[in-house]
Amino acid sequence: MIMGASAASVWYNLRVPHPTKEVPIIDYDLALLFQPMLMLGITLGVALSVVFPYWLITVLIIILFLGTSSRSFYKGIEMWKEETILKKELTRQQETLVNSRGELLIDTEYDPLVPREEKSELQILCFNLRWKRLLVFFTVWVLFTVIQVIKNDLVACSTWYWVLFCLQLPVAVLVFGYEATKLYKEHKKRTSTGNTEAICEASIQWSPLNIAFCALCGILGGTVGGLLGSGGGFILGPLLLEIGVIPQVASATATFVMMFSSSLSVVEFYLLKRFPIPYALYLMGVSILAGFWGQYLVRKLITILKRASLIVFILSGVIFTSALVMGVVGISTSIEMIHNHEFMGFLDFCSSQ
Repeated sequence: MIMGASAASVWYNLRVPHPTKEVPIIDYDLALLFQPMLMLGITLGVALSVVFPYWLITVLIIILFLGTSSRSFYKGIEMWKEETILKKELTRQQETLVNSRGELLIDTEYDPLVPREEKSELQILCFNLRWKRLLVFFTVWVLFTVIQVIKNDLVACSTWYWVLFCLQLPVAVLVFGYEATKLYKEHKKRTSTGNTEAICEASIQWSPLNIAFCALCGILGGTVGGLLGSGGGFILGPLLLEIGVIPQVASATATFVMMFSSSLSVVEFYLLKRFPIPYALYLMGVSILAGFWGQYLVRKLITILKRASLIVFILSGVIFTSALVMGVVGISTSIEMIHNHEFMGFLDFCSSQ
């Protein structure tokens, strides 16, 4: 479901221009920074999903989702207040304008001297696509997927099994390290020259501590995505908002990364024979339609109300609802397992593969 919804959202977002700049709506720098760590975390999460007891996974995810949704909600309130102040200021400027002679001008409108060029959907699509970056994303995805497929044919916990399992680490570190070094050097260069312009959509300083924090959050988000098969978007979306990315770009970038990471989760759970294919195809079809129309309706609401904070409130609401639903389902399932005297401890990793 997550893979289908994210793919539909990416297709929709690629035909939407950036709301404030002449840059792609997907921040490829941030996406490339988080993708390898998310994929590394997903492989860990899938491995842990067959070891951790059901009740423990439920408790951990509920705690994480409640914290994430609460933080996103407060972030949305802050953005709503800022938007309210900005709208009042714009309304005041439009209602009362004073010319150079001190004369009061009411309801005066000026046409821009250089009107903004209107682009077609095809032009926007071509502008938002960065083929070299897409090739890097696809290469990382292929490497991780090939490792999972080969590893699945090996004896669990054998020497070659662990060699392939550990091989994912240098792949992720190399890609993450390249992008992190690029951001760090560019930030240091701009700081030394007094240039305060942000390197990418994020407004944080790219210090070693912040880069390490992003890596940790990426692995954590991927681990949660592996446990749920969700692709880590419930962590990445709020994280992008937290580091200063505007909601439209945060949504587009998070769903873009989720398209790759959730598809890796699908491959891994398929190799573990954890879901029926016909049922999965049906849910994927439904989620594609829901993802496309959801993006369309949200963008329309933002255009009408002129409040991008709606994206943050919707994200917070979805995460909070997921926590409640998982809590109800998880508690009822755990009670049923207790009544049936089922084993509720940790399983052996090697025998569970």
